[in-house]
Amino acid sequence: MTTGFTIWFTGLSGAGKTTVSRLVEAELRARGYKVEVLDGDVVRENLSKGLGFSKEDRDTNIRRIGFVCELLTRNDVVAIAAAISPYRAIRDENRARVGGHFVEVYAKCPIEVLAERDVKGLYKKALRGEIKNFTGVDDPYEAPEHPEVVIESDRETPAQSASKVIAKLHELGYMR
Repeated sequence: MTTGFTIWFTGLSGAGKTTVSRLVEAELRARGYKVEVLDGDVVRENLSKGLGFSKEDRDTNIRRIGFVCELLTRNDVVAIAAAISPYRAIRDENRARVGGHFVEVYAKCPIEVLAERDVKGLYKKALRGEIKNFTGVDDPYEAPEHPEVVIESDRETPAQSASKVIAKLHELGYMR
């Protein structure tokens, strides 16, 4: 039986995916798990360099992350993906690919809060129409219908969110 599994963080830019995934990673490592984090920005720079932001390119990028998660999971590694992954069908495809060892974490945060905390000002530019195809503004983000965990970075600290994820991993029997 495999001890690997995938934790898939999805949510809009700035919703806390990377921050919370790093806290979960640290907790799992402290407990002796082999862990790899696939951060969306890092994957785009290395594994998916050259892809744009069309729906097809976004799907290709998320499928690549899913493929790596499957390889890690079946080799007894905890794969943590932290990518916007805006389309539900591709996330569901990756859930099926990983084969039952998949925990979806929805990083939920209102766009108004994301725009306020956005140090680069990308949300404000997108809301003014200066940036096109911005996920959650003029490009779709399909929220998960049945995620195992919902974290809310406008209502919880990162540590509280990470604790929710760890508690769910215990409940689901992934953690010893």
